[in-house]
Amino acid sequence: MTRPLAVAVAGLGTVGAGVLGLLRQNAEIVAARAGRRIAVTAVSSRDRTRDRGISLDGLRWYDDPVALANDPAVDVVVETIGGSEGPARALIQAALTAGKPVVTANKALLAVHGAELAETAARAGVPLAFEAAVAGGIPAIKAIREGLAANRITRVTGILNGTCNYILTQMRERGREFAEALSEAQKLGYAEADPTFDVDGIDAAHKLAILAALAFGRPVDFDAVHVEGIRAVSALDIRLAEELGYRIKLLGIASCSAAGVETRVHPCMVPAGHPVATVDGVFNAVVAEGDHVGRVVLVGRGAGAGPTASAVVSDLIDIARGRHTPVWGAESFSALPSVGMERHTGAYYLRLMVVDRPGVIADVTGALRDAGISLESMLQRGRAPGEAVPVVVTTHEAREVAMREALAHIAALDAVLEPPALIRIETP
Repeated sequence: MTRPLAVAVAGLGTVGAGVLGLLRQNAEIVAARAGRRIAVTAVSSRDRTRDRGISLDGLRWYDDPVALANDPAVDVVVETIGGSEGPARALIQAALTAGKPVVTANKALLAVHGAELAETAARAGVPLAFEAAVAGGIPAIKAIREGLAANRITRVTGILNGTCNYILTQMRERGREFAEALSEAQKLGYAEADPTFDVDGIDAAHKLAILAALAFGRPVDFDAVHVEGIRAVSALDIRLAEELGYRIKLLGIASCSAAGVETRVHPCMVPAGHPVATVDGVFNAVVAEGDHVGRVVLVGRGAGAGPTASAVVSDLIDIARGRHTPVWGAESFSALPSVGMERHTGAYYLRLMVVDRPGVIADVTGALRDAGISLESMLQRGRAPGEAVPVVVTTHEAREVAMREALAHIAALDAVLEPPALIRIETP
C-alpha cells in the first residue's frame, strides 16, 4: 500500500482546524482522489490549551513552527499562521529550502514576498501552492493558472473581500450607514475588531496582486496596486446608485493593454444587471476575460473554515498526485510595465452636498468643462432654498488626472459644504 502523505499544519485557527476536520471527515474521498491517504501528523500553534473543537491526540506538537520544516517525518508543510512577516515567512522559507512542498493560505505573504518565495521553490524543485490565498473556496487560482492557460487574459475583476461585500449589502438592503453596518459585521464575526485590512481595501489588494501576476505572467507587485476602501461610501450614495441603475461594490480590477498592467482596488458603480452586482453578503466573485474563452464568472464563499480548508486540501491532493505547476504559471515573466492610476480613464459618479441657490450648478459644470470632462447626466433631488441638497453628476469617459483637477476646484467652491464623493463607474 502507498505510504500516506504526512502533513504538518502550522497555525490552528479557523483555517488550520478546518483543514484537520475536512481531512478526517472526508478521508475516504480525499484518498481516492489523491491516490493515497493524506494524514496530518504534526502541528504547531501558540496555545496548546485552547479548545479548537477537534482532537489533537496523537499529533506531534511544535511550539516553534519553523521546527516543522526539519521534521524528517513530514512530507508537506501547510501554513495557516498568516501575516507577511515573522513566523509564517520564516517557516515557508525553511520548508522550501529543506525541499519540502508548502501549501499556504497567506495572501499577504505572497503579495509582498511572492517573487522571492517562488525563486526559492524553483531552486528546490518543490511546489508552493496557494489556492486558498484568494477567494476562499472558489478555485480562482487553478482556473486562471491552469484552466485558462491557453488564453491571453486581458482582464480580471473580483469582489475579493467578503467583509466589505457584507457591509455594502447591509447598507443597501437596510439603509444603514457604514459605521452601523461595520459594527454588525463585527458582532457576527464577519469583521475583525480592527477591520483596517478589510475595509481599507488592503486585503483585496493582496489578492488582486496575486491574480494579476497569474493572469499576465509578470512578477507579483503589490506596491503597484492603487488602493481605496469603503469608509467614505454613504447610505445616500447607495440609494442614489440604485436610482441610477447601479450597485456599489468594492472591486479589484487588473487589466492588461499595450500600455502595460493596471491594478486597482476601489468602490465601483456596477450596472445592476451585471452578474457581479448580484453577488451579495459574504460571497466573493472572480471574473476573468480570455481572448478565446471569453468571460468566465466564478462565485462562492470567499472565507471561513470549510471553503478555505477545501482549497488547502485541493492543493494537498495535487501534491499527493505529483502534479507540479510553476508558482506563477509560467517559466519566464513578461516585462509589462505597471500603469499608474493617474493614467486611468473611465466614467465617474460625483455626489456633492451644495447650498441650494442660483448659480451653483453653473459653477460645478464650469469646473468640469474647464477640465475637459463631458457630463452624461445630472440629478438633483428636492429643493431646499438656502439649505444643503445633494447634486449627482455622472460623466462620460474622462481622464483620472482631469477628474482630480476638477474635483479640487469644485471642493473649493463656497457653496460645496463637504468633500465631494467620487465613485468610478465600471462594467466588469
